[in-house]
Amino acid sequence: MHNNKTKLQAPTTMASFSYLQCLLVIVTVTMMIPTTTNAAALTPNFYKKVCPKALPVIRRVVQKAINRERRMGASLLRLHFHDCFVNGCDGSILLDDTKNFTGEKTAKPNLNSIRGLEVVDEIKAAVDKACKRPVVSCADILAVAARDSVAILGGPQFWYKVLLGRRDARTASITAANNNLPAPFLNFTQLVTSFNNVGLNTKDLVVLSGGHTIGFARCTTYRNRIYNDTNIETNFATSLRRNCPRTSGVGDNNLTPLDPTPSSVDNLYYKALLGKKGILHSDQELYKGNGSESDKC
Repeated sequence: MHNNKTKLQAPTTMASFSYLQCLLVIVTVTMMIPTTTNAAALTPNFYKKVCPKALPVIRRVVQKAINRERRMGASLLRLHFHDCFVNGCDGSILLDDTKNFTGEKTAKPNLNSIRGLEVVDEIKAAVDKACKRPVVSCADILAVAARDSVAILGGPQFWYKVLLGRRDARTASITAANNNLPAPFLNFTQLVTSFNNVGLNTKDLVVLSGGHTIGFARCTTYRNRIYNDTNIETNFATSLRRNCPRTSGVGDNNLTPLDPTPSSVDNLYYKALLGKKGILHSDQELYKGNGSESDKC
């Protein structure tokens, strides 16, 4: 598995993240996830000659989707992440079940959870029409849509070019999706191992987790934290309990913002961790205030 990354100068501590630094961190999110495509074959100008309209069309459809629902930006970013973490950024998350394999859509981390598939279909139809043929891969659409979503929700002035030329998968793996995608209940050691398994280090873990600057979490993903964790601010836990009853099955799909500004790319996600106000157990594991490795990222 090839690992295409953009390296950043890390701040001295998590507490020193500025708004600018956080934006720069978040907009590189899709460039740091491994891809199964040969790195030498990827180029930001892949569609320049065969279909110069491709990227503007993707941007336009993503903008329309976010205008309809601001949350969709976070959903498209998450869709790309869930695709890339399973056998690379190959679009396999989009495949339906066949007689030869069970797709990833019904894996536990994805079932009744991933969103934005209809937007990807909308983008694909628009791009194919603009290009007059199906020349743009769905894997590239996911990568560009994730980048555009982050830009539209807070960082358009920090635009970056996405490396393109991925080929779409012809198979999918529900087993890999169940086993590889990092769960919101993991501890720090488990998170590091999960990221190391796909060629990413601790700094990458902290950076990619910053994608939680946008979006929402379901009650099922944070229930155990707000009733059992000790590294959570008391009043914060109490407020979350109003939306997430202790009883399993009650309010499971109730939503809570992952940070105070779920539709804006900013640094409040990291600030929340400093105050023990991370929504997910896995989020708060990134900052324990004890000088651990992730505290210094």
